[in-house]
Amino acid sequence: MSWSFPMPQAFVSPDRIRSLFTEAMSQMYRAEVPQYGTLIELVADVNAGCLEKDPDLRDRLARAGELERIDVERHGAIRLGTADELFTIRRLFAVMGMQPVGYYDLSVAGVPVHSTSFRPIDEAALNVNPFRVFTSLLRLELIEDEELRGEAEAILAARRIYTPRAVALIERHEQKGGLSEAEATEFVAEALETFRWHGEATVSAETYKRLHDAHRLIADVVSFKGPHINHLTPRTLDIDAVQARMPERGITPKAVIEGPPRRHCDILLRQTSFKALEETIAFSGDDGAMQGTHTARFGEIEQRGVALTAKGRALYDQLLASVRGEVQVGAGGAKAGAYDDELAARFKALPDSWDELRREDLAFFRYSATPAGIAAGAGSTLPGDPKVLIAKGYLAFTPIVYEDFLPVSAAGIFQSNLGTDQQQNYATRSNRDAFEAALGATVQDELALYAERQAASLDSALAALGLAGLPLKTVA
Repeated sequence: MSWSFPMPQAFVSPDRIRSLFTEAMSQMYRAEVPQYGTLIELVADVNAGCLEKDPDLRDRLARAGELERIDVERHGAIRLGTADELFTIRRLFAVMGMQPVGYYDLSVAGVPVHSTSFRPIDEAALNVNPFRVFTSLLRLELIEDEELRGEAEAILAARRIYTPRAVALIERHEQKGGLSEAEATEFVAEALETFRWHGEATVSAETYKRLHDAHRLIADVVSFKGPHINHLTPRTLDIDAVQARMPERGITPKAVIEGPPRRHCDILLRQTSFKALEETIAFSGDDGAMQGTHTARFGEIEQRGVALTAKGRALYDQLLASVRGEVQVGAGGAKAGAYDDELAARFKALPDSWDELRREDLAFFRYSATPAGIAAGAGSTLPGDPKVLIAKGYLAFTPIVYEDFLPVSAAGIFQSNLGTDQQQNYATRSNRDAFEAALGATVQDELALYAERQAASLDSALAALGLAGLPLKTVA
């Protein structure tokens, strides 16, 4: 007697689910915010021009596995209101192979949230689709008005931002270890509902005003059915060109580009955006007769450079703080020009060549054995010093792209697109413990992830040269 059992249904990879979700999100946001589509077209034009006129850049991106990901690369941002919402969003992103990386306290820059970035961490997954979502949790304890704070807590406690089916599919993924193709497609459609725009506020006009007066971002988080994606960001290879050409497409950019200045060797992250849309909303309890406006959603562009080591990041933070402490960044063009000039001058203290950044241990690099090195290693003994291998052309290095965010830059984008340059100082300290308790997990250390990738690449390169197990890991 023989028995036959149905074959288990194959699971879809998290990379595919992430790609399906990114495409669906992009289509939805393009329909909701038409200027996003214009921005995508502009970035595509600028990127094509950069690659055409700079073959070395094209070759470097190709060697690093980044060339194919440029067109699909996006990051989004959402703001959540409760610990339960943050706990579930972690589980939702886990279905797509995205993990929480880094802790960002934006309250020190006048924005009452703390945040993490959900993203893939494996190099292969990043090269398939490096979708990231900068996810913030409102810090209700920073609302000084106790009555308003209690009212905000009650409003947020009553809402449900995930569909029952989305939660059921998250649970199925956790229990079974994956989703089928049909389930993945359904999951993407259900998860998308959390990020959709709703033009109806869940609060009255009077409550909205009080929340708005406390902080515009508080009103944005508390007043709606869900967190609505507030921007979706493409990656450009020349953010200065995009900034200059945005007005040609009917888009007004913010006054300054956030982050480091323009350099030959790009570092970390540079960001700019256009002003948030003023959108009509209907307030609850008014039978639709009472309408108002709300500004939250905007377009953003980013240019990514090499990830800096702890030493490099300390120098970056020091240089940026020295400029921001002396030159006020406002909405006026003259102030923007003065800021840009001073930024460029101060950042001359940070080396602007890949080799100097590497030798001074200021940035992370991916190492690989060259064809010449592999040929030289066949049947002979190569020098046991990575520095010599690099000098002889046997060991190559390419910058590891920065996959994360900068709290000062994020706060600058938030402030600009909330329609104010107000800098509200909150008398509090970072509360990473509370954030991770709400998250239900420890956020990963981004510097440790970059260090692991650099070390793994060096091990692999040395093995390819027949030098596996080389004890010397200093390559500067």
